[in-house]
Parts: sequence; structure tokens; C-alpha cells
Amino acid sequence: MSGVGVKTAAGYIAGLLFGLGLAISGMTDPARVLGFLDIAGAWDPTLMFVLGGAVVTTFIGFRLVFARGKPLFAGGFQLPSKQELDAKLLGGAALFGIGWGLSGYCPGPAIASVGGLTMPLFAMLVAMGAGWFLARELSP
Repeated sequence: MSGVGVKTAAGYIAGLLFGLGLAISGMTDPARVLGFLDIAGAWDPTLMFVLGGAVVTTFIGFRLVFARGKPLFAGGFQLPSKQELDAKLLGGAALFGIGWGLSGYCPGPAIASVGGLTMPLFAMLVAMGAGWFLARELSP
């Protein structure tokens, strides 16, 4: 298998593990996310524990990966160089949060839920696709 094929296979395996993690943790159910946001009602802390587990896993994983010096399937790491906050970043984060709060889906769980497509999920996916298209068109 060529280097590109191994890299692609690794990407698919990582995506599969991510999707399985979302499904097992219940994060493909928008009611979980909306329950987390309902702090004055029937609050559901599940999302907090899933995010906490992701932060711990990432914290350990980054240290292990960076200790290698370079990735397994690439010549070097591709890390963002921009470190300042700007209006585009803050605006995008705000739109993401508003969309997540209104729909109960963020992009990962939305795509993982496509097998059980509902009208609200379809509307969210269309809006997400339109947002990607508009962002690409409006970017310099």
C-alpha cells in the first residue's frame, strides 16, 4: 500500500473511531446537547463528561505524538501559525455555537447521524453546507 493509501486508511479509521465514540456516548442524540444547555430545567451533564474525556485524551495524545518528532504518515506536523483572535474567528465561533444550541448538532455528530436522517437533521446539514459554501466564497 502506498504512503497516500496508508494515510487515507488511517484517516478513515480515525473517523470511524470518532463516529463510534459519538454514538456510544450518546452525542448523536441532539436531546443530550439540548439537555446540557438546559441548566434551569432537566440538566443533563453527559456532554460535560464526554468533553472532559476528550480533553484528557487529547492532552495525553498530543504529548505522545509530539514526542515522536514527526507523524507516522507525513514528513512533518501541520500546525496553525495564526495565534491572534480576530473578528472572523470570533464570528465563526459564535455562529457555530448558535447553530449547535438551536439544532443540538455539531458537525461531527450530525454527519454520524446521517443514517437516521430526520427533517431537522437534514435542515441542519443544508445550513451547514450553505455556511461552508458562503465562507469559501467570502474568503479572500
